[in-house]
Amino acid sequence: MEVNQQARCRELAKSSSFYSTVYSEIEEVGWEHLVRAGGDLSFLIFRVLDKKGRVHVTEIQLDKAYPRVPPMVSADVPYVFNLKWSMNSRLKNLVQQFEKHLEKLQAFWSTLDEIDRSLQIVDSKQASRAIPSRQIHVGNGCFIILFIDNNDPRSLPECRFMGLGNTVNSLRKTWKRNVDKWERDKAFLENLECLLNTQLPRLADAETNNHLDECGICYAQYLPIGDELGPQTGSATDYTCENNSCSKAFHSMCLVDWLRSITTTRQSFNVLFGNCPYCSEPIAVKINATKN
Repeated sequence: MEVNQQARCRELAKSSSFYSTVYSEIEEVGWEHLVRAGGDLSFLIFRVLDKKGRVHVTEIQLDKAYPRVPPMVSADVPYVFNLKWSMNSRLKNLVQQFEKHLEKLQAFWSTLDEIDRSLQIVDSKQASRAIPSRQIHVGNGCFIILFIDNNDPRSLPECRFMGLGNTVNSLRKTWKRNVDKWERDKAFLENLECLLNTQLPRLADAETNNHLDECGICYAQYLPIGDELGPQTGSATDYTCENNSCSKAFHSMCLVDWLRSITTTRQSFNVLFGNCPYCSEPIAVKINATKN
C-alpha cells in the first residue's frame, strides 16, 4: 500500500477520464473502506463489515473501458453474487450489492464460527469463510469432513468419515442410526455430538492463535530483509486488532506508515492513535516499535 494512496489517486484523476471516474466513485464509497488501490486504479480492494462485525473484502478488477465494461468481482464468500450492472452503475452500487449478499450468508457464517471457535479443525488457516466444508478431529485417529449448506446451514450436513477401519466404521454406523435425531432448532454442535454419540475434542485455548498471519497491509508474513529496515528486518507480524470479530494481523511498521497517511490519526508522544484499516475499531501503535 502506498504511504498516501488518496493523494496518489487524486493526482492520477487529473490525467484521464478513467482515473477521474474511478477517483470520484471511490470517494462515493468512502476512502475508509478502501484497503488497496493498484498503481493504475484498475485493481481495487474494499472492506465491508457485516451485521455481526465480521470483516469482508471484495476485490474489483476494472477494464479501461469501465463503466461500459462491467467490473470483475471476487470476494471471501462461498459463491459470488450476480452483479447487476448498467452504463449508469457506479462502484457504490457494486458495494451495496455485496453488502446485500453478505446479509444472506449471516446464518452460514455463524455456523462456521461455532465450529471454528469450538472444535479442532485440520489446517485451520485454510478454513476460510469462502469454504463451506470443515475437516474435524473426532479422536482416536479419526476425522469427519462436514459440508455445510450455505443456503440452509441449520440443515443436516453431508458428512464423510476418515480414519482407522473399525473405529471409523463404528462412527459411520452411529451417524446413520441417529440421523433422524437432527433438529434444526438445536445448536449445531449439540446436534453433531448427538448423531455421533460422543463429545468432540474441543479447541484448546493455547491453539486458538497458533498460526502466523499475513499482514493486512503488505500481505506478507515477514518484512523484507534489508539494512534500511533496521532491527525490524525480516520480522513477522507483531500487532493484532483487538476487535475479536476482526483480529487482523499487521506489521507495526506497516501500520505506522498507514496511520500516518490518514488525516484523522492523532499522535501523543511516541504513540499513534487511529482506526483499524479493516474494522475501523480504535487502535494505538508505538512508533518506536518500527524502524528508526
